[in-house]
Amino acid sequence: MDLLDYLVLVAYFVLMIWLGRVAMRRVKAQEDYFMGGRQFGKWLQAFAAFGAGTGSSDPVNTARTSFTSGMSGIWSTMSWLFVTPFYWLTGVWYRRMRHMTLGDWYVERYESKAMGAAYTLFGILFYMVYGSMLFSAIGKVAAPLLGDTMTLGGATVQLEYVLVPSIAVIVIIYGVLGGLTAAYWTDMVQGIFIIILSVLLVPFGLKALVAQFGDPTTDGLMEGFAIMHQQLPQSMFQLVGSTNSSEFPLYRIVAVTVISLIGIVVQPHFIATGGGSAKTEFHARVGLVAGNLAKRFCTIGWAMTALIVLTLYADNAEVMRDPDRAWGIASRELLTSGLRGLMLACLLAALMSSADTYMLVSAALIVRNLYLPYIRPGASEAACLRMGRLCGMIVIVGAAVVSLKMMNVFQQLQLTWIVPVIFAAPFWVGLFWRRATTTASWVTIGFTVVFFFVAPRLIPVVLPSLQESSSYTIVTDQVTTRVQREATPSDVRRRLMEIREYERARAAAGESRSPEASEIMGQAPEPLALGAPVFDTLVTGGKSIYWSGGVEPMQGARLVVTQSKQEPGSGKEVVRRNFEGPLRGKGTFRLEFLIYDFLGVELKKLSDSMLATLELPIKIVLPFLVMVGVSLVTGRNSKESLDRYYCKMKTAVLPDPEEDRVALNQAYIQRQRLEERKWFPGSDLEIERPTLLDVGGFVGTFLICFLIIGLAIWVATIGG
Repeated sequence: MDLLDYLVLVAYFVLMIWLGRVAMRRVKAQEDYFMGGRQFGKWLQAFAAFGAGTGSSDPVNTARTSFTSGMSGIWSTMSWLFVTPFYWLTGVWYRRMRHMTLGDWYVERYESKAMGAAYTLFGILFYMVYGSMLFSAIGKVAAPLLGDTMTLGGATVQLEYVLVPSIAVIVIIYGVLGGLTAAYWTDMVQGIFIIILSVLLVPFGLKALVAQFGDPTTDGLMEGFAIMHQQLPQSMFQLVGSTNSSEFPLYRIVAVTVISLIGIVVQPHFIATGGGSAKTEFHARVGLVAGNLAKRFCTIGWAMTALIVLTLYADNAEVMRDPDRAWGIASRELLTSGLRGLMLACLLAALMSSADTYMLVSAALIVRNLYLPYIRPGASEAACLRMGRLCGMIVIVGAAVVSLKMMNVFQQLQLTWIVPVIFAAPFWVGLFWRRATTTASWVTIGFTVVFFFVAPRLIPVVLPSLQESSSYTIVTDQVTTRVQREATPSDVRRRLMEIREYERARAAAGESRSPEASEIMGQAPEPLALGAPVFDTLVTGGKSIYWSGGVEPMQGARLVVTQSKQEPGSGKEVVRRNFEGPLRGKGTFRLEFLIYDFLGVELKKLSDSMLATLELPIKIVLPFLVMVGVSLVTGRNSKESLDRYYCKMKTAVLPDPEEDRVALNQAYIQRQRLEERKWFPGSDLEIERPTLLDVGGFVGTFLICFLIIGLAIWVATIGG
């Protein structure tokens, strides 16, 4: 990066701080700071939903998974696609709650200040992990542009130890100054930057493809798509991956979609960006759906960028070693002066548009559900604002610290799928069933924390013998699949890179003087000719079923062939191996697989993607079973409290706050009339009959989702 790139970055930072300063003038109370006075229209709501839901990790994750799995890697971010139609309904829920935090909702529904406090602790920890993912992603992209290290005061330090704290300071400055209003206005600007980010590399990448593999004098940019199909195996353009090679076959896509729907609604920011800060219910619906659909369109651009990078840099050892760097390497190699700074600014926009919202929501949780109820009940609005600003800073600093300790972006993403299940069942069941009790909610939260997070870590400490038990150290069959095909140009280039890397490693090891080193390194890769027979050798399996850290062979353990077969006419050879001898488990113990073993599932035969998928259904279903079961055997909550809560959730919000309060009080008096709107009048099920607007918007959004799938398929076939 040169001076012009740094000037672009400085200009971007100055703009964000200025917007924060302007927004500060509007902040006079908690409602202004944490919810923007609930006066945001559909356009600002759309950009807020788009910005908060689109982090710097999203293009990085999509690029990584698309780089390794082809077009099917799009589902690392697209998994929320078919969740989007439900947002048409949830936007109304959050607006009708009329709360500043989801912690307030748990307090009201379950008549428990302590539950609001527990949810607050969950929210803080969740956003420290989620925010850390955003910071880590920036580090992965910036390193190829700025270098892995920087020199400060004569000392050499890793880039992330300078970059991450610097970004955190900028977010803190404008977020602390202007609250949610500043976050929403900056999100609008940042949303424009994110859209630029999504398409910026594509034309430059297509131009580079034509320059490197085509004829720039006669070929246009569109010829770049044909070049990708010529250079890459056709399997890289499949939207749904195979069960063996892809991280996202169809069944995993379905499982991730379900757990995403269940978990996203209890993420703390959703009460603000999910509709709670909108002027009206309609603005909440349109803003939330439009913002999230915009992200899905952008995802297609991220995936295509990854395929362009894979084509251009098939022989680049740096990107092959760490696919998380794919986006940063492409930016460094393809963009010109000024545009590299713009790209980094765009990624910073993606980070900051999420981090600012998370900071403010976490601060609101602390003020509303810890500070006011337990520390200073009579605190003034000014005192609450001061505390909110201080708490927001703490959350961002915590996220930055976690990022510096845990830099694997995809692992962080998977963790954010799972953690929300702690509060998911009490939310969903309590939303639609009067019989859900406070006791059941506490039991479910406690059970989920213990079963999925605490016990797996305690078991190796309390029962160390399990780590060497043959019953619990079993691994899935290691399956080696060899399929013959003709070598593509990218195969040839990758083989040349492998030869160069081998020669470099041999020189470093001093092979000519060390026979032992030569034996360890094995034989040098053979050169490969275009069109020559090549085997796609895929090794899957060999994964520990019960231990998150895998297993290590002990003395005498070895892999033995259990099955070997060739499929006639296909050129496909499959060899199965498994361990013979003692093994030792590492990491945490995955209790959920005991349930599958009890049900008779043949765990050893599972593919990698199926093993990863089976972790999710138990995490989805078990908390709901506990919640319903315990609710049926424990005492009901207060009828008066439940009547008022469900009456409020059936009463439409009016834009004017005073008029809304009057209408709500009138609804409380005439609550019996609302009973007629239930699908099952007189029952404990609180499910309203859908309106024409509910059905039309839901179905329409579903159709748009299929349109996006069709667009992704069409883009993948251009030039093929």
